[in-house]
Amino acid sequence: MGKIAKISNLKKTLRYLKKNGIRRAYYAMKERIETETKDDYVYEPLSDEQRKWQVQDGKRFSTKFSILVPAFETKEEHLRAMLDSVMLQTYGHFELIIADASESGRVEEVIRTYTDKRIMYRRLKQNAGISANTNQALMYATGDYAGLLDHDDVLTPDALYEMAACIARYEEEDLQLQLLYSDEDKCDENQTSYFEVNRKPEFNVDLLLTNNYVCHFMVMKRQLMQELGFRSVCDGAQDYDLVLRALSVMLGKDKKRTKKKDVPVAHIQKVLYHWRCHEQSTSENPASKQYAYDAGKRALEDFLRARGFKGMVSHLPHLGFYRVDYQPDLIANRPDVAVVGGRLLDKKNKITGGIYTADGQPFYAGLHKEYSGYMHRAVLQQEAEMVDLRCMKVSLAAEGILEEMIGLPYLQHPGTGRFDWRDCLKEDVDFLDLSRRFCAKVREQGYRIVWDPAMSEKID
Repeated sequence: MGKIAKISNLKKTLRYLKKNGIRRAYYAMKERIETETKDDYVYEPLSDEQRKWQVQDGKRFSTKFSILVPAFETKEEHLRAMLDSVMLQTYGHFELIIADASESGRVEEVIRTYTDKRIMYRRLKQNAGISANTNQALMYATGDYAGLLDHDDVLTPDALYEMAACIARYEEEDLQLQLLYSDEDKCDENQTSYFEVNRKPEFNVDLLLTNNYVCHFMVMKRQLMQELGFRSVCDGAQDYDLVLRALSVMLGKDKKRTKKKDVPVAHIQKVLYHWRCHEQSTSENPASKQYAYDAGKRALEDFLRARGFKGMVSHLPHLGFYRVDYQPDLIANRPDVAVVGGRLLDKKNKITGGIYTADGQPFYAGLHKEYSGYMHRAVLQQEAEMVDLRCMKVSLAAEGILEEMIGLPYLQHPGTGRFDWRDCLKEDVDFLDLSRRFCAKVREQGYRIVWDPAMSEKID
């Protein structure tokens, strides 16, 4: 990890201590130190052979991209790096639209040195804020998909090729994607060191309701983006707000839509975006834009309101992460959710299970209950393929499924309201196998399963 990343981590720890107290800061620092020793990420750029191959292979695609860049007094070296990263794409069917709200002419002077006709420059009359400025760029977009690029960040050379290839694969199955996103990493100010890679999961509705993990690089159907636009009330979290409102459109009025075809979103498992770190950026200094996290909270609250869900949104200790507490509980509010599971903990307060892959492989196993895990996901509500019936709440519909499987009436623990597995199951039952088969049937019936780390059960 680069020197700037280590300095950044120290600053984050000090800010965390001031905000959350000694106990939480102790575990956060301890986890960060342990994580740093395991961080062996190295960004591997495309080889010349790969570049040449993508240039030729990309000729079979027809998708046009509109890349939107709201600019404001951008440093020349950062601006040129951004421009060059777009101009050097291996897939060239794009337009780059720059909406410049600068008071000086520094951005325009740099842009004028580029003669590529795919660059569209618009000088704005006033700086009306990030959302309004981005809307100005969006107004001129003509591509099939529109993508968002910060004025001081860079795309990898294969970013648009990978997006076009993914769109084509889905089109072969007669499915038109509405949104695509990729993995990302961070780089230092001079773009000499890459670190903190964000390997993202497949699209996960409930994880999205805890933070904007979609982030960069994201492209959306241009018509959908133009219909929604960016809202100034959410400046600082305008991208998050956009994705949440797009999700609401995709889900429609039916609150029980759960199938993948209902949410045509794709995740590309490659780093296609470098997020530049400097003192003014949220990547380097999250506290520099506290207003952005408050805007994210508003965006979430608006999403819940639009879907008719009654819940309270609160900030988690790590900036930019949220929790939704539903009233009276998640299942009562969400007809799409039939099961909520929690963590299983051992005597040493380490996670032994609770959330699993569809074939029973545990997530977060061995992680101390005070740790937040990779990208803090171990403390975030998230959709799951499988949870453990030893720490589980279910809906009436799921009760019937479980009763049919175990051949006994479903019993609810009087103290917690969870499934009373100790009274309903034999001690020698294969808990994981039964949980796997039960969760599979629940998903077959079209329901979601949610894991909530706020629920926990000590297992001897």
